[in-house]
Amino acid sequence: MFDTILQGGHVIDGTGAARFQADVALSGGKVAAIGRLNEEDAAEVIDVSGLVVTPGFIDMHTHSDFTLLADGRAESQVHQGVTTEVIGQCGISCAPVCSHDAIPSVSPWYNDKVDHPLWHSFGDYLNALDGVGLGVNVLAFVGHGTIHRAVLGDQLRAGEPEEIDAMCRLLEEAMDDGAGGFSTGLEYWPGSLAAPEHLVPMCEVAAKRGRLYATHVRNRDTHYDVGFSEAIATARQAGARLQISHIQPKFGAPDYAMEHTLEMIDLARQRGVDIAFDVIPHDWNNTLMAAILPKWAQEGGIDGVLKRLSDPEARARIKANPQPMWLIVKARQWKDIVLLNASENKDLIGADFEEIGRLRGVDPYDAVLDILLEEGSNMMGTIWASKSFRNADVDLCLQQPECGVISDTIAVANDGVLKDAVGSLSGYGWTARFLQHYVRDRQVVSLEEGVRKLTSLPAAQLGIKDRGRIAKDQQADICVFDPASIASNCTARQPRSYASGVAHVVVNGQFAMKNGARTASNTGTVLRNTGT
Repeated sequence: MFDTILQGGHVIDGTGAARFQADVALSGGKVAAIGRLNEEDAAEVIDVSGLVVTPGFIDMHTHSDFTLLADGRAESQVHQGVTTEVIGQCGISCAPVCSHDAIPSVSPWYNDKVDHPLWHSFGDYLNALDGVGLGVNVLAFVGHGTIHRAVLGDQLRAGEPEEIDAMCRLLEEAMDDGAGGFSTGLEYWPGSLAAPEHLVPMCEVAAKRGRLYATHVRNRDTHYDVGFSEAIATARQAGARLQISHIQPKFGAPDYAMEHTLEMIDLARQRGVDIAFDVIPHDWNNTLMAAILPKWAQEGGIDGVLKRLSDPEARARIKANPQPMWLIVKARQWKDIVLLNASENKDLIGADFEEIGRLRGVDPYDAVLDILLEEGSNMMGTIWASKSFRNADVDLCLQQPECGVISDTIAVANDGVLKDAVGSLSGYGWTARFLQHYVRDRQVVSLEEGVRKLTSLPAAQLGIKDRGRIAKDQQADICVFDPASIASNCTARQPRSYASGVAHVVVNGQFAMKNGARTASNTGTVLRNTGT
């Protein structure tokens, strides 16, 4: 007797193969049978005719490292069919730390109102996650930036050889504790300090353990080719498998940048470098507002930044930065930049900076720096979005078989302690937007291929062997949705709207969503990679 039979749906198994009509039986947290099962007994039979039954979606690039500790339900993700998240991206992870006092400074979206366990090692942090009722499974990468801080604090240097050795030892310990991979964020402090000679030894540690190296490259605008070639060269020297995160070039890159980048990747592949990449399914780019600050302005942590923001001379120097992270700022296209998340300026969320500057009677750039100053200790949770990506670039990437789809967001909820938090413009509806805008409406890829990009492709990249496909004995992570009605409902003014069109979500055999409504079930687990 089975626990559950999902009856009469169209199965899209995650491999890219054509859909087929079949029943799917679940038992003991796994897929138990697929086929015509109308003669079989089950504790529960659910009619899913007219819907598609797919593996649960795997989001291989998020920043939910702390938000899952604050509220493990992961409502924004579960409501759109996500059953597994990969945290610790862009060089940012909650661990390891050298002291408990360092936790707030390294934890993305840290919230001082949350009562949470304390940790030092990466294993301690994973144990803390284990103590939370998780709505999704979680695989954690360890970030270069956090390891760097554990060794060098906020010093304005990349590290001497013996300090790089100390970083490698911390990385090895994190891998022993179950880290699923290693990430860098080379446009962010302190990753912006590091050169290939500092990163190759650490990538070698990941390569020896068979773990993935994921990178937010140094530049994706005017010097895009330098940034991408650096990532390729680092992986080549280290013998590491490379995942280029959110690869689409930004505002300021030439029109041919995406095509040229794919040519570079293809040539490197022909010479044996293992490279894959992913895209955010949107033409809006989201990041920390503080990332607009040049390297020198970020020395000394938040206290140092606040001091400089209060100094008129330092502020003038910040504004004169010739190569800010977003060239759209240098171009002063303030109408295409909106405030997405803030603690002290909630009334301005969704407004563009041309409007914010007008409301405050100041230059928009000063409005940016004023808001950072006002946010104070919450500065690292202050997010903005800009219209910096080209849909044509996203389309071209999606047509490549090795391209995955990611959120680059955080798991949140529109109630509870995280009700005011926002991680990206499409955080509540990234999978829905992909399946709606790029798959159904514009047919950039087929539904079968779209599902593969959300399921078996990331599972294979991450080395997750028991998820990402609907097949006998796979873990029962399932999404059941209506491809004709699935839709994202997020806007800049209303970013906290759940997606629609998802009927059922199953996580490890238990219903996290049923008949379009969230259940009380939180059966996600921490996925530790303890292989070689």
